[in-house]
Amino acid sequence: QVQLVESGGGLVQPGGSLRLSCAASGRFFSIGDMGWYRQPPGKQRELVATISSSGSTNYANSVKGRFTISRDDAKSTVYLQMNSLKPEDTAVYYCNADIEVFVNWGLSPHWGQGTQVTVSS
Repeated sequence: QVQLVESGGGLVQPGGSLRLSCAASGRFFSIGDMGWYRQPPGKQRELVATISSSGSTNYANSVKGRFTISRDDAKSTVYLQMNSLKPEDTAVYYCNADIEVFVNWGLSPHWGQGTQVTVSS
C-alpha cells in the first residue's frame, strides 16, 4: 500500500521558517506531479504549490517569493521550504502526489495525513 508521510510541521513565530517533507513509501511504479495544499481553520483546502515530474513549479499568489517547493525523486520526497511565515499561513498542510502504482495503471492522486503549522507569537 502506498503512503505519503509528512513531517516538519510545528509552532513558529512570525517571520520564521519551517521545512516540510513528504515521502512516498510502499511499492509503486512512478510518481508524477507532487504538491502541497493547506486548510486554514474554518476554511476550505487550498493549493499552496505544485511541482511537475520535469521540475516545473506553480505557486499560490499568497506564498510566491516566500515558499519554495522542490523534490528528490531518488528519495520519492517532496519538500516545502517556508520562509517569512505569517499568522495567516497557519493551517494543516497536506502533501499530494499522483502515483502510478503498477505499470500501465495510470496516475492516481494520493494524500498525506496532514501536518499542523501554527504561526504565532
